[in-house]
Amino acid sequence: MNHFEQIDGVLHAEQVPLPVIADAVSTPVYVYSRATLERHAQVFRDALSGLDNPHLAFAVKANPNLAVLKVLAKQGYGADVVSGGEMDRALAAGMEAEDIVFSGVGKTTDEIIRALKAGIGQFNIESEEEGGELAALANTMGHRANAVLRINPDVDAGTHGKISTGKADNKFGVGIHRAPEIYARLNALPGINMRGVALHIGSQLTSLDPLETAFLKIGGLVAELRSAGHSITHVDLGGGLGVRYKEGDNPPEPADYGAMVARVTKGWNVRLMFEPGRVIAGNAGVLLTRVIRVKPGSGNLPFAIVDAAMNDLARPALYDAWHDFEAVEPNGRRLTANIVGPVCETGDTFAMARDIDEIAAGDLAIFRTAGAYGATMASTYNSRGLVPEVLVDGDKFAIVAERIAPATILAAEHVPDWLE
Repeated sequence: MNHFEQIDGVLHAEQVPLPVIADAVSTPVYVYSRATLERHAQVFRDALSGLDNPHLAFAVKANPNLAVLKVLAKQGYGADVVSGGEMDRALAAGMEAEDIVFSGVGKTTDEIIRALKAGIGQFNIESEEEGGELAALANTMGHRANAVLRINPDVDAGTHGKISTGKADNKFGVGIHRAPEIYARLNALPGINMRGVALHIGSQLTSLDPLETAFLKIGGLVAELRSAGHSITHVDLGGGLGVRYKEGDNPPEPADYGAMVARVTKGWNVRLMFEPGRVIAGNAGVLLTRVIRVKPGSGNLPFAIVDAAMNDLARPALYDAWHDFEAVEPNGRRLTANIVGPVCETGDTFAMARDIDEIAAGDLAIFRTAGAYGATMASTYNSRGLVPEVLVDGDKFAIVAERIAPATILAAEHVPDWLE
């Protein structure tokens, strides 16, 4: 469920008509619903109610906007971060340092030191080399860092190849067959408190089967590590639950996921940790855009050219991803068209031969399910400005990320004296 609905023929975000936001902020602009974020956060928490004190860490990469993080902090969520910048955002949003999990395959020395100084709760180690560096740095600083070893269980998540992270040829984690020896060597180092294992097999998972397969493998590894004398108190099961992008999508319900987790992990006697991202934020946001013009095509289908582009919403260009497209004030008539942006790339295409609401120049429309991996992936390609973000709360809204104009970006660049 989300809070973007038609009221008297006009699409609203909660109680705010989207044309009001377009007039105030211009387009394109991301619009988030606080009520939807809070509802999804609670639904996911309720789905895990059968577990003993699960740790919930929102995957900041999905939507790092400070106001969004603040909403989730108020819901008791910590943060899963993959950079020093994301850690800074989580802390600025009021998330407790001890509730921050630092993941990612390429943590730099500087990032590790900063995270140690901040006192974050856990490092998810992705290699033996990283674990050795963490242990040495922590020991030098007089710390003992809590850590788990990320396992690559060699399970195909059944998702897009570019967001699959748990197969043997993916860059993440260590192979499950090498895990016992690596864990033992890391556990012997001063400066590090090895307390468990982690995994994350991919994003936008539409079936629970690969997750269950991976979790069963991890359960076997936990037993093996304990039999070798290691104390295992934490297991991070990652995230990855998919959301509905179009009619016919049938992603797992959080309640079904929670029931599967409770069944598979029964008897593990650990604190389970989770990293939901898309399932919380995806349907809590839309990208509001305005039609520039409708151009006749060389075939039978026109091109609907909108002012949003691949630099604002990259997923269709990167993954051929689907986002529902709807008119803000539909007239009841339909049109089959190609939806494209103004960027000088053929890849700046949102949909081909899509059945959509009839639209004309000047009309407003939205791309749905844009609250995750939307604004955070934006760029300034073609010297376009960075898209702004708005948060709606009932009948009010606020700009929570300013539009960064091309002139502002240009002002940050410098021509050396020897070119003058």
